[in-house]
Amino acid sequence: MAALDELTSKLTARHNLSAGEVQLAATYLSSSSESDESKTGFLIALADKGETPGELAGFATAFRALAVNPGVETYAAQAIDIVGTGGDHAGGFNISSLVVLVLASAGVPVMKHGNRGITSKCGSADLLAALGVDLAATPEKSRQALGELGYAFFFAPNYHPSFKHIAPVRKALAAQGGRSVFNILGPLINPGRPAHILLGVYSLPLVARMAGALEELGQAAGLVGHGVIDTNAGIDELTTATVNHVHGVGRLRDLQATWRAEDLGLTSAPFSELRGGDVTANLAMVHDILAGRGPAGLVDTIVLNAAVGLHIVGRFSTIRDGLVPARELLLGGAVARKISATREFYRS
Repeated sequence: MAALDELTSKLTARHNLSAGEVQLAATYLSSSSESDESKTGFLIALADKGETPGELAGFATAFRALAVNPGVETYAAQAIDIVGTGGDHAGGFNISSLVVLVLASAGVPVMKHGNRGITSKCGSADLLAALGVDLAATPEKSRQALGELGYAFFFAPNYHPSFKHIAPVRKALAAQGGRSVFNILGPLINPGRPAHILLGVYSLPLVARMAGALEELGQAAGLVGHGVIDTNAGIDELTTATVNHVHGVGRLRDLQATWRAEDLGLTSAPFSELRGGDVTANLAMVHDILAGRGPAGLVDTIVLNAAVGLHIVGRFSTIRDGLVPARELLLGGAVARKISATREFYRS
């Protein structure tokens, strides 16, 4: 029996893996010594059992160690990642990408870790590339971006070479409509290791699990959230159109709440105002937003998430306190100037 198959048998019997076993599994998954068939069986068995916070943290620790180090340790203690798991199939606009620009304009270092759209028409990498970010930027260039622009984008394929031995299995599972731990691992393995995080997840049960994993990883402060659109749909964002379930991490671990727009001083909006499209459509929406012509619900949602980010890093003691400053940065020209500076930086 192959080594990975032994762990699969344990999972099939509904036993959780120890930290050492998770490390072994990560080693097998990222090597060419195990067959794709064994890897597929393991990932299906793990998903069927349900990944525990400890298992998620263990896999994150293992794949962080295998990642390319961008060398941004001097920024990490102040930095934040604004990220979602994806996979919600809600068709929402790239909210996090504009939140990154708002926070960077506020002087908060942002380390955005992401990829091109897989289950959506436009992922964070797609939109940021359209706004001028070079996805092929070297770690040195990304360090310069943090210093000059206040943010950097770590394009996941550039920083996780170990995933090349897992990619065929992930594609095969996706083709069958299956999920695996790799559908939720991305937000936990930012190579810059920022101390703060605002993390959206695609399903409600993941809120507590991902919060638990971040706690085990020692996250200084963060918030995990999921927006419920209706009884059959949700989104990996906090929005003004959804009932938002949130769970704090680290310094905010005592926060567990359900938020609606009105609870935070904003107006509830129909979800249709938050829908996005392909890269061309979303880029046009960016221009409309910055020109003051964006849908009110979408603008308020970007402002909400930026205010939450400002609260997470300790800039404001409450989320409400951050709403007006975030709106001014978004609509008052700071974000437009940040986009211009981004284009100039990556052209040089």
